[in-house]
Amino acid sequence: MRFNRVKKLWREGKPAVGGWLSIPHCFATEVMAHTGLDWLCVDMQHGCVDYSDAVTMLTAISTTDVTPLVRVPWNEPAMIMKVLDAGAYGVIVPMVSNRAEAERAVAACRYPPKGMRSNGPNRVLLYAGSDYQKHANDEVICAAMVETAEGIEKLDEIAATPGLDAIYIGPTDLALALGLPPVMDNDEPKHIATVNRILDACKRHKIVAGIHTNSAKFTQRYLDQGFQMVMLVPDRNAMMNYVKAEIGRLTGWSPMTPVAPQSAGGY
Repeated sequence: MRFNRVKKLWREGKPAVGGWLSIPHCFATEVMAHTGLDWLCVDMQHGCVDYSDAVTMLTAISTTDVTPLVRVPWNEPAMIMKVLDAGAYGVIVPMVSNRAEAERAVAACRYPPKGMRSNGPNRVLLYAGSDYQKHANDEVICAAMVETAEGIEKLDEIAATPGLDAIYIGPTDLALALGLPPVMDNDEPKHIATVNRILDACKRHKIVAGIHTNSAKFTQRYLDQGFQMVMLVPDRNAMMNYVKAEIGRLTGWSPMTPVAPQSAGGY
C-alpha cells in the first residue's frame, strides 16, 4: 500500500501544511497539488463540491505525492466510507461534539474488527495498491472537528477516543460557539485560550492538533505552538487575493466594480 505521507510526518514529529479545495474542478485541484503543500482537503461541507466532483479532484491530486483528504458534509458513515473508497487518505468530520460522535466517525474509517467500514474499495485500489485493506486501518486519517459549545465542554472525552488521529479546529465556528464574531485569524483572548486548551488536550492524549488559517502569519504562529496539521490557504482565496494584489499595482485604471473584502468564512 502507498503510505500516508502526512501520517509519516506526524510519526516523525513533523508538521504537515495543507490547502483547501472548494472549487469543483480537477484542473484547479491539479494546480494546487503542484504547489509543494503536504496535503489538500476537498471540501464537501462548505465548498461547491459534490461526490462526482470529489472523485475527479482526488484523481487530479494523484498526479503528485500530496496526501488527499476530504471534509465530509456531516458525520454520516455512508459518505465517509464512500470518499475513502474513492481514494481519500483521510476524512475531516465536522461538528463532533462528544465521545459517541467521535466513535461513530472512527468506526466508519476502520475495517472490522476495529470499526464498521464496509469492504468495497474501488478507485482507492488504483491509488493505494492491491493490499489496501491490509493496511488501511493504520494509514487512513480520521480527524474530528471540535467547534461547538458541547465539543469544547467534552474536549477530553473526544480526544481520548480510541482510533482518532487528530482534532481539527474550525476557527469561525469555534468563535461562534464562544459567543464571538466568526473571525478566521482570531486574536480574541477567549478564542486564543480555547485554541490553546484544544492543543493541550491533543498533546495529553497523544493525538495531532490541526487548525484552519487565512494567512502565513497565523500558519507560522500555530506551527511554532506545536500544531502538526495547519491549513495555509484555500484555492478561492489564493486566486482572488492574487488578482486583487495585481489590480492594486495598476495605475490609471479602476476595476469595473468595487473590490469586495475577502472573507474566509464557512470554515
